[in-house]
Amino acid sequence: MRLRTTALILLVATLVAACSSPRTSTSSGLRVLATTTFLADIAQNVAGQRVKVESLIPVGVDPHEYQLTPQDTTRVAESQVLIANGVGYETWLQKTLDNVGGQRVEVIASTSLTPHPDTSGGHPEGDPHLWLDPNNVIRYVENIRDGLTQADPAGASVYVANAAAYIEQLKSLDTWIAEQVNQVPPEKRMLATNHEAFGYFAARYGFTITGTIVPSLSTEASPSAQQMAALIEQIKATKAPAIFVEVGVNTNMAEQIASDTGAKVVSDLYLETLSAKDGPAPDYISMMKYDVTQIVEALK
Repeated sequence: MRLRTTALILLVATLVAACSSPRTSTSSGLRVLATTTFLADIAQNVAGQRVKVESLIPVGVDPHEYQLTPQDTTRVAESQVLIANGVGYETWLQKTLDNVGGQRVEVIASTSLTPHPDTSGGHPEGDPHLWLDPNNVIRYVENIRDGLTQADPAGASVYVANAAAYIEQLKSLDTWIAEQVNQVPPEKRMLATNHEAFGYFAARYGFTITGTIVPSLSTEASPSAQQMAALIEQIKATKAPAIFVEVGVNTNMAEQIASDTGAKVVSDLYLETLSAKDGPAPDYISMMKYDVTQIVEALK
């Protein structure tokens, strides 16, 4: 009787554990790592529930200034799929890969896209901020789909279906952005920004970039006094109503320019990182919608 009771208890415990534990039958077990939060979200939409995609760089951190920790290096070493933006965005990546060695599928999300040239000369490979046009992210999705399929051929049908569904969302996002931007008269579609990140966005939706505080594709550079004076004069001449700065960036220079020009500072855009889950930009599509809403409201 005691053996029967013990067996029954074990059976119930097993059933309870099966009901309460996460389902792993659909997971490939792949260790997939993306360099940034927005790339991790894009990739997660392709991976679905088959595999968990992690971000190497934490939420709220500027990738331009990030320094890898020893724990980060270990995560890169243990990854089986590594997803990067490319176009020189992750300046530290190749050295890290050379140091850790190992075998993994490396997905460069921007592969086969044509970057804008970098007129400042800081990025010989071109402007890496391709994701700020959702049409470029469609190619990101296709490259990620192919990379995951290469690493996990058994999941090919899942990745193909998820990628197709997410591409439709990106097309809808593109339409939505165009509709929002149409609320701003063409002559008011002017972007004065912290650094040169809006090139693809501006080209797609008919904006003019009137100037940047940091004349570089990276946030790490600093403007000269002459460059600051030139930007002030340019904002005055064009009557640009706002200066747009991403979260986590020191706004002192933007505030100084604003006081000299009468422009207001919009300092909470998410361009290169998502927000926390309870914030306004917890995923890529929400990030784009939030930023567009902030821009449109400041300009119209």
